[in-house]
Amino acid sequence: MPEIAEIARVVHFLKQHLTKQRIASVSVQEDANVFSTSKTGLTASRFAEALKGKTVLDAGQQGKYFWLVMDKPPHPVMHFGMTGWIKFNHDETAYWKPQKEKNAEEKSGKAKNDEEWPPRFWKFILHMESENLEAAFIDARRFARIRLLDVEASKLRETSPLAENGPDPVIDSHVVTREWLATKLASKHVPIKALLLDQAVISGIGNWVADETLYQASQHPEQYSDTFDEEQVTKLYDGMMHVCKTACEVLADSDKFPETWLMKHRWDKGKKDGSKLPNGEKIVHITVGGRTSAIVPSRQKKGGQVAGGDPEANDKKGGGKRSKGGKGKRKGDDEDHDEPKEEDVEEEKEETEEPASKPAKKNNRGSKKRASTNAANDAEDSAAKSGSNKKRRTTKTVEAVESAATGRRRSGRLNK
Repeated sequence: MPEIAEIARVVHFLKQHLTKQRIASVSVQEDANVFSTSKTGLTASRFAEALKGKTVLDAGQQGKYFWLVMDKPPHPVMHFGMTGWIKFNHDETAYWKPQKEKNAEEKSGKAKNDEEWPPRFWKFILHMESENLEAAFIDARRFARIRLLDVEASKLRETSPLAENGPDPVIDSHVVTREWLATKLASKHVPIKALLLDQAVISGIGNWVADETLYQASQHPEQYSDTFDEEQVTKLYDGMMHVCKTACEVLADSDKFPETWLMKHRWDKGKKDGSKLPNGEKIVHITVGGRTSAIVPSRQKKGGQVAGGDPEANDKKGGGKRSKGGKGKRKGDDEDHDEPKEEDVEEEKEETEEPASKPAKKNNRGSKKRASTNAANDAEDSAAKSGSNKKRRTTKTVEAVESAATGRRRSGRLNK
């Protein structure tokens, strides 16, 4: 999922190509999910009508949300969800490419830019008046959200859904201070990883940024937020600001990330000689706050009260349930699909995939469970039948006693 740095990259391209440009027309494809039709009443056709003929003045960001500032309201506010992105017909905006493609570009000396246009999975395309310029919003999995806010540009961040989200650690660095973070940590009793992922607390931090922050701060993701001492708070704050600012400055280009970052090595789980840092330190994957977390146990020691058990034991078992921090729906996060359990990002999906032999084992356990359940059901049925038979026998006994008593009474009257 695009996080704070990836959104900064998109906003950079929007400012570069669309500022002071007039929109000649808008092509759209109806999608009630992406255009939030049930919640806001917005349709793709209404979106097109609202933007046609307007001029783009600027672009902005708050965490994972971004928007275009138009010459007059309404203004489009967008969230990429899991797989959304903005593409231009004459420029490459991708922040990651397969290694094979990179090698081919280095060999030829020029970037590959032969993708079909319009691109697959497009939801809307802005056709600008000059330079034959087009910008397309795409989303393969349809978890993105597009809204129109009919307020003045200066009021955008005071309006839902932006108002319900926390401050952006880069744009709002004057708000996100060490003291501010200390107060937030002390106000909740959740694993620190879950708190960092909570968009109502801090905007823009997703899975990889949270893991990188905790690695740089040498903090374990399962430690409860309200158990951090002053030194730990300082290290966490410094790590978070360093990671967020650095990633945004290089526009999420991972090739430009420091070699000392966990991000450069965390994706090798399951590969030969994978899940290790260059110095040989082991990278372990556990589940915290409903998300796969990459940690280095030799560096990220458990200090203070924590949720879950031994990370290395968990890794040997192939992961599994650990802590339940962040459970439940967060205020202001109904459009932010950062932590849905069933809808993980593609990279994380690869990271947590089991070898081919695993499902059979899982099915085996499932069969045993079903057999156990069936046996329990049979025992229950047997007990029910037994109880029923006992009830019938008891009824017959009572009837026999009553009949005998009646016979004795009649016999007594006759003798008299």
